[in-house]
Amino acid sequence: MLYITVVPCIYSSEFFLKQECGAASVYHNIGKRGSRLGDAVGRTQPHSDLNFRSRGVMAKDNLTAVLYGINDLRLENTPIEEPQDGEVLLEMACVGICGSDVHYLVNGRICDFVVREPMIIGHESAGIVAKLGKNVKNLKVGDRVAIEPGVCCRVCKFCKTGRYNLCKDMMFCATPPVHGSLRRFYKHAADFCFKLPDHVSLEEGALLEPLSVGVHACKRGSVGIDCKVLILGAGPIGLVTLLVAKAMGASKVVITDILESRLKIAKKLGADDTYLVQKNRSESDTMADIHAIFGDEPDRTIDASGAQSSIRLAILVTKSGGVVVLVGMGAREVQVPLINALVREVDIRGVFRYVNDYSDALDLIASGKIDVKPLITHNYKMEDTMKAFETSRTGADGAIKVMIHCK
Repeated sequence: MLYITVVPCIYSSEFFLKQECGAASVYHNIGKRGSRLGDAVGRTQPHSDLNFRSRGVMAKDNLTAVLYGINDLRLENTPIEEPQDGEVLLEMACVGICGSDVHYLVNGRICDFVVREPMIIGHESAGIVAKLGKNVKNLKVGDRVAIEPGVCCRVCKFCKTGRYNLCKDMMFCATPPVHGSLRRFYKHAADFCFKLPDHVSLEEGALLEPLSVGVHACKRGSVGIDCKVLILGAGPIGLVTLLVAKAMGASKVVITDILESRLKIAKKLGADDTYLVQKNRSESDTMADIHAIFGDEPDRTIDASGAQSSIRLAILVTKSGGVVVLVGMGAREVQVPLINALVREVDIRGVFRYVNDYSDALDLIASGKIDVKPLITHNYKMEDTMKAFETSRTGADGAIKVMIHCK
């Protein structure tokens, strides 16, 4: 049985969180930047079943989705935060559910990022400016904005050289120990909010987040005119990467998946061809199949699955001198044919989120070069957050991108 809990909750201003890093453990002082995890929320043990309790009337001030532990997601009324210098308070419009959100719900962690205290979930979001903090010049009350969820320190070497996604002090929504944006009111750094043109919807604004991953992947892979691109995995990230690759001029884009339903969607979105991966087919036969589809070898392969078999295939199937881009995050360690990549000079490039890509993603949507609206398959009210997560987790009814509407 599914339940909903509605309880008041006040977060402390500072908290030390333990993050596991292999054999070592690191304690982070969250300090004053961003929204922190607070020990006033309380500690709970992970539950085996999805736990979503209800008592009384739903609070209306700042309804918030808080992840307490494995399979323990609750709606609570939290304080509306006051925007500080350079920040804006946003009335949230919509938040998309990302695979990482589901991963935290089901597993309680992603790699070294561990949910040890109650955490507000959500990072694919858009909203309307409700209040300005001091010294905000780029926005005004009433502006509709997309929210880039990661706020960097702005002063380290990575930030100053334009690679702020690698900033060690990055405060990224819904990545422990930082709270996310799935609530009715949320404050954020104004310079990481992007004003939407009138003809771009708030739902499209929320989808700038996954689209920016696709933009960054294609940039890292130097995708351009006449490139032959193979994309492994037709989930949301694989599909947005497909859209970006086509927009950037790739001459042929082929996408693979283990589900025929996903491939049908990819075809509608513009894939030149698709390939259904069969578990009982050998690695060499799969390579031969893909080469036959291209009539050659792909010179760019982007892995959007993170599975070991997919990463191996990416290296082996790519043309000598080509580029492999790794986007999907799977196991901490995988066995891959590195010597094969070495002797054929196949470059392997990682992707971590995005950097300086939000503006480009917005331009692609605003110009009409990319249409992300078909990716939104399901819409839910804030009060139905658990149903939304269950749909996203199971992929029920062909779910691709599930959108939660906060108002």
